[in-house]
Amino acid sequence: MRHLLNTLYIFTEDAYLTLDGENVVAKRGDEELGRIPLHTLESIMSFSYSGASPALMGACVDRGIALSFFNTRGKFLAGVQGRSKGNVLLRKAQYAISDNEADSLSIARNSIVGKLFNGRWVLERALRDHSLRIDANAVKRASERMKESLLHARECESADSLRGIEGDAAAEYFGVFDHLILRDKVTFHFEGRVRRPPTDAVNAMLSLFYTVLSRDCASALEGVGLDPYVGLLHVDRPGRQSLALDMMEELRPILVDRFVVTAINNRIVTADSFLVRETGEVRLSDEGRKSLFSFWQERKRETVLHPFLKEKMPRGLVPFVQAQLLARCIRGDLDGYPPFLWK
Repeated sequence: MRHLLNTLYIFTEDAYLTLDGENVVAKRGDEELGRIPLHTLESIMSFSYSGASPALMGACVDRGIALSFFNTRGKFLAGVQGRSKGNVLLRKAQYAISDNEADSLSIARNSIVGKLFNGRWVLERALRDHSLRIDANAVKRASERMKESLLHARECESADSLRGIEGDAAAEYFGVFDHLILRDKVTFHFEGRVRRPPTDAVNAMLSLFYTVLSRDCASALEGVGLDPYVGLLHVDRPGRQSLALDMMEELRPILVDRFVVTAINNRIVTADSFLVRETGEVRLSDEGRKSLFSFWQERKRETVLHPFLKEKMPRGLVPFVQAQLLARCIRGDLDGYPPFLWK
């Protein structure tokens, strides 16, 4: 079983990353800000505009450490990718499935079923824990409609129909998402998904951590030898990691949405954690981002029971396990792709 290592986050905007022996070193000019042994890391996410040395990039490639660069607003810019892992036969099988609508639909359908199942249980968990503090009737109605969508998705016979079912269910889900937020409704009021740019605090957090999750999924897929750019449901576009977006669908409700709600309700973030730009864009402050990523790392270490493998594992390993299961499905070792179904 793979072990969950640490992720190094660089938030100092003018920090430059270099290699010193077996350590990654963050510097500002001649000042050393800190150093971390490479063997303790599984990924590095830099929100600095200064970048990293070629020597460090090469060391990350050699050691399988995912190195990703974001701008200071959290938009993904680039990632360092090394030699392809796995064998060419696995990727050829992936490409063949991607070109066959029936074969790709059988996997994509299970992934969307997982997304609807998990999203519904996010709502059901809120009903169980906070029924007296939320509009229980509205949340229950949305949950029942998502259940109907889940049943339709299981029988869906075209990718376009599956996208339509998923879109309708997402509208139901986000239509009651604001009810899950229990405190400071002025700062954390949520009316719906706004992506580019986010215009409220909740969307700012959702967009940032969906991006972080997509990078984890891309690294996991590369780690098992799959091509993260060739999708099964998301249409292939130059530069877009469509398979990573496919895989993260089932994980978004449980790894990001519940994380954001918990961070708000447990006061990990407050009104002071956000900045509002003249354009109306809302973004996390430096302190808010540090607090939130610290909480993200804590959540990744929490133990969950995998519903298919029946094994306990850190929450942060779920994308890597799902990538392994997807690879086994594509190779023909499994009859179908088993999504991660959370309860």
